Amino acid sequence: MAKWTPTHEAPEPLEGPIVPTIIGGTILWFVLFLVQLPFYGWFDDHGHLWWLWTCLAGSGLGLIGIWYVRGRDAALKRAAAAGSPEAEGSSAAAE
Repeated sequence: MAKWTPTHEAPEPLEGPIVPTIIGGTILWFVLFLVQLPFYGWFDDHGHLWWLWTCLAGSGLGLIGIWYVRGRDAALKRAAAAGSPEAEGSSAAAE
């Protein structure tokens, strides 16, 4: 069986407002947790308590995501300031 090789180059990754996107998603997960919290008893009675904990887990993972993307963004900016050709392409697409 022959190995498949691509006939074209992979496109550049899409860069956008990553940090605000992750912050917005984290806030959304936490707000959903808070909205569902008063209905804890109902969720428990109907076997849907995992909905509440899913929102809390999304909030926690979002905090890790915020930490990660802020560090990544800072590293890209440092590399662009140092004149690294790799970072110039990434940071130019982010602007």
